[in-house]
Amino acid sequence: MSSKPEKKEAHQANGAVPVDHLTSPDQGQLVEPSDFLGPAAVEAVVLESRANAKGVREDDALLENGSQSNESDDTSTHQSPEPASPLKETSFSIGLQVLFPFLLAGFGTVAAGMVLDIVQHWDVFKNVTNLFILVPALLGLKGNLEMTLASRLSTAANIGQMDTPKEFWKMITGNMALLLVQATVVGFLASIAAVVFGWIPDGHFSLYHAVLLCASSVATAFVASLFLGMIMIGVIIGSRKMGINPDNVATPIAASLGDLVTLALLSGISCGLYKDLESKFYVNPLVCALFLALLPIWVFVAKKDSATWEVLCSSWEPVVIAMAISSVGGLILDRTVSDPNFAGMAVFTPVINGVGGNLVAVQASRISTYLHMSGMPGESSKTAPWKCPSPCSTFCSSDVNSRSARVLFLLVVPGHLVFLYTISSMQGGHTTLTLIFVVFYMTAALLQVLILLYIADWMVHWMWNRDLDPDNFSIPYLTALGDLIGTGLLAVSFHILWLIGDRDSDVGD
Repeated sequence: MSSKPEKKEAHQANGAVPVDHLTSPDQGQLVEPSDFLGPAAVEAVVLESRANAKGVREDDALLENGSQSNESDDTSTHQSPEPASPLKETSFSIGLQVLFPFLLAGFGTVAAGMVLDIVQHWDVFKNVTNLFILVPALLGLKGNLEMTLASRLSTAANIGQMDTPKEFWKMITGNMALLLVQATVVGFLASIAAVVFGWIPDGHFSLYHAVLLCASSVATAFVASLFLGMIMIGVIIGSRKMGINPDNVATPIAASLGDLVTLALLSGISCGLYKDLESKFYVNPLVCALFLALLPIWVFVAKKDSATWEVLCSSWEPVVIAMAISSVGGLILDRTVSDPNFAGMAVFTPVINGVGGNLVAVQASRISTYLHMSGMPGESSKTAPWKCPSPCSTFCSSDVNSRSARVLFLLVVPGHLVFLYTISSMQGGHTTLTLIFVVFYMTAALLQVLILLYIADWMVHWMWNRDLDPDNFSIPYLTALGDLIGTGLLAVSFHILWLIGDRDSDVGD
């Protein structure tokens, strides 16, 4: 495991260009900065050196990062044209970049909700109701793993750690192996949690159902993570080539297909294994053993990269705790949709949880990149204050992180209105969209995102000051809390609607 000074040197080496050691690409000799770079580029390099020395506002850091990317492209082609205009993010530019992936991710959660609304009536979900407990845990797995991967790769791309082919392939292979190890282990633990949470209220335990849950969970987590991880790599590469900040698009796109793919895999795999439960009882244990037997291979590959090996050794606590938190949300979902009066909640749960998780993951990834551009985790600076932020500083200040929080919060209502209209048009669920239902639903969604964005502002800075990389530790907690808060608020809304007698919405139909 590399020491902190070594990590700091590597971090600065990838994120800055020393002014005193510029070399001619053709002759390999020391030259003056003005001989190799134009005046604007020299100015950008000087700004960048200052940024790595003592931390700056994110506007300046993003400006320098944009200039650095242009310089890297110029030196690789042995040309020195005028650098492109500096990248300075305004509220409009943040909203414009986030809007499309946000809508894409939202429609993915709508599709997942439609799937859940259908499969809740399948025999496997009726007879093995603990599968409902697995749903938030496995859907949250994309937040715990794929979004963490997206945030980690976005930061690496922004600070220049993926600029050369050697660095790129080392980063990709190590992170994919890490992802598969985490997916397999967390999938196995999620099945155990589903068995325990299902057994405690009822006092009923079935070994066949427990093995079915284990096989379904592990297989779903592994296949979904492999597929989504490959998509994430493509998104990071494409966004960098198009000049888009990966932090704005990577995490929402990670979720755009995440919920749908994961839920479809869970439904299909569990249904297939359920049919063979009695006639071919050995299939379920064999599936579990196969994926668990592959673990040493992925551990060996991840160990080759010191950075991923360090993450593998230190990141289990947030992932496992996040899985447990999501499982509590799954228990709420199981208890709610099992009541015929609230069957309509199934279609809305992935939507409200997915939207909240997507938005807070974008914010956490942005704040983490902002801090990485000013130093290393554990270094105290004005960019990472020790005090707990006030709601005004989180949402009403003039810095770029506060602007992005306002933009993300303002996307909640129009986004959910589009998603609710889509669900209604596709005749999904068992609920008619009356005015009172929309009011209760929007109140729950706004409250969920408001709480999550504030927690993200506090949690990312708190972890940074305690020498923890927020890219690896914050997003699992935040997305899991999004699942728990979203499911809880939605269940409360449905119960209130039923109690006040909103029969026009057909909540109990």
